[in-house]
Amino acid sequence: MKTKPYEIVKRSSYRAIGLKWEGPWSEIGQLKQTIQKMSERTDELQHVINPTLQLGLSYHTRPDGFAHYSMFEVTNEQEIPVGMMELYIPEFTYFVTNHQKGEDIGETYYKISRWIMDSEYMTYRETQVRYFEDILPIKHEKYPLDRDLQDPHFEIWIPITQK
Repeated sequence: MKTKPYEIVKRSSYRAIGLKWEGPWSEIGQLKQTIQKMSERTDELQHVINPTLQLGLSYHTRPDGFAHYSMFEVTNEQEIPVGMMELYIPEFTYFVTNHQKGEDIGETYYKISRWIMDSEYMTYRETQVRYFEDILPIKHEKYPLDRDLQDPHFEIWIPITQK
């Protein structure tokens, strides 16, 4: 665990492979099934960088919901298994913090948004992409495989840029 509540981290680009879920907030229950299915298919990825860390990459590109990619970071040697897809995540500067077990996820994200609004940073937004109704349009989460699905703990990585 980090000794301070957050860090600003520059992370080089990387490749990830996994499953995509996209839908409205009203169908959010299906997202948990996608995440579970991806964790069950981990053995299909022979070139995973860290098999104990599942990625949740969310992009708020829908007016009624978002797109979520449940993935694992992989090397370039990894082939794409049937039914999966790949993403290349560019180099970003991130606001990085942890959501602790027992805390309210909404409150964690509220604190992140307040920190960013009060800082010399702003959230990164691709210029050619339209984001909807979210102060944090891109959220990258890293989940340990041994997490409690009912009360998870995980790392939060928010792409940021200087104001």
